[in-house]
Amino acid sequence: MTQYDPWVVREALHNSLAHQDYIRQGRVTVVEFPDRLLVTNVGEFLPGSVESVIEQDAPQAIYRNPFLARAMVELGLIETQGGGIKKMFETQRRRSFPLPDYDFSRAGEVRVILPGRILDERYTQLLMQQPHLSLAQVMLLDRVQKGVRIGREEHKELKAAKLVEGRFPNLIVGSAIAKATGEAARHIRERGFERQYYLDLILELVKVHGPVGRTEIDALLLRKLPERFSDEQKRKKVENLLQVLRRANRIENVGGRGDPQWVLKAGERPRKPA
Repeated sequence: MTQYDPWVVREALHNSLAHQDYIRQGRVTVVEFPDRLLVTNVGEFLPGSVESVIEQDAPQAIYRNPFLARAMVELGLIETQGGGIKKMFETQRRRSFPLPDYDFSRAGEVRVILPGRILDERYTQLLMQQPHLSLAQVMLLDRVQKGVRIGREEHKELKAAKLVEGRFPNLIVGSAIAKATGEAARHIRERGFERQYYLDLILELVKVHGPVGRTEIDALLLRKLPERFSDEQKRKKVENLLQVLRRANRIENVGGRGDPQWVLKAGERPRKPA
């Protein structure tokens, strides 16, 4: 399979040419990276959002360069019915590749990124196995695989369809899909375990080796926490677990605030080392 679909590349380029703000004397640029193409043009994205263009699926009401756009339509360079962007997304979806990214973060500039490699094999397998998914669902899944946060209602929709798991906003691919794609072990590592499992580990460590400091607790827990968590999220999770046990009067800090040392709370029965 080719790294890029020729039609998708041409459509992105032709759209940039047709909608360029030539008064600003800018350039349409195409930059190739090892894993993506970047097409940039000067001018605001008139429709406002890509989602609105795809939902409307109709000719655009306003063109920045109407005569140029008409000429390009006559030459067959851009879609006459205005469905070019949607067709780009559908084409990438049929190829089971990541969808295009439209970046409007720079004022007065539209950046289109065409991914040229698979980001997550499980999502690729998902698209191949479930061709009935709507384009809206595919767009949400694409955002999840790219680590882009989605809304709570969108999360509920994907979770109801058993396409993702995890607590909002940290999502992972669903277990059924993970098993079908041979990623069951990775799925468990990313999902992590129930909270009680981590609490029991802390209690066992404190019972056998208390008083223990944060270094020992981190050494025990950090590598067992979900892989999708960042280092900062893992450390915050450990802190939260310690506070859960403290508030439940299971452990207490006998050290200072700068160097906490955790022991069993009075009344807890320590277990002697074997």
